[in-house]
Amino acid sequence: MKKNLTVGIGGFGAVGQKVAEALDHGIEGLELKYISVRDHAKARGKMASFKTPVPIVDLSQLSDCDIVVEGLPAAVFDEIAIPAIDRGRIFVPTSVGQLVPRPELVERAKKTGARIIAPTGALLGLDAVRAAAEGEIYSVTMVTRKPPKGLNGAPYLLENNISVEGLTEAKLVFKGSAREGAIGFPANVNVAAALALAGIGPDQTTLEIWADPKIDRNMHRIAVEADSCSFQLEIANVPSEENPRTGKNTALSVITCLKGLNGTLKIGS
Repeated sequence: MKKNLTVGIGGFGAVGQKVAEALDHGIEGLELKYISVRDHAKARGKMASFKTPVPIVDLSQLSDCDIVVEGLPAAVFDEIAIPAIDRGRIFVPTSVGQLVPRPELVERAKKTGARIIAPTGALLGLDAVRAAAEGEIYSVTMVTRKPPKGLNGAPYLLENNISVEGLTEAKLVFKGSAREGAIGFPANVNVAAALALAGIGPDQTTLEIWADPKIDRNMHRIAVEADSCSFQLEIANVPSEENPRTGKNTALSVITCLKGLNGTLKIGS
């Protein structure tokens, strides 16, 4: 029999709690060992219904686990990523945009034997983009539309004095590369970063971000032109009640990713 892999989760919000609940209910070959969160009392309350509550530890201790799942604000990304990678763990980030300005983490992982596995997240068709990238991709464009409240506080908006308050019509707030978008919207464009890393890179991937008061979902449309195929995909994700910047599908995607790490059957590349 295969040994269970232990899992540590950084963050216990819209993503972390759902993932922890799934592990507590049981995922083949996996065992929840630790969580790390700022508010211990709140986390213990959330774990009150768990079959097996687990210890709350510092971020650095998560690297004691075989798999480290990141579901934290971008500001503390390094505090969870670097220890996990330095100890050769499987690192599963949801803040995929933080990998774009940190290519050295991939080189570091090559030396330590760590694996960095970015979940599909909110983006439909990421497997198709990865497959097309085995040939030649000519262009990748992505248009993201979000309810204005889901963009509040983005550094790019603050730096450029762009307001999304009181909108009655959709407003284009950003157009540029996925690399620029990852820097300017660290809590909003992880899907664009994943698309870029799967395809032709963050500098060649074109991104538009719209604040749209007429929608209540996070909407993403991608168009890919390649030598093997051309396709367009659109997905509308329901925002999490806990964090409108995060779609409900993000946590489900992490759960699916974890099931594929040690399960008997894995569907999709």
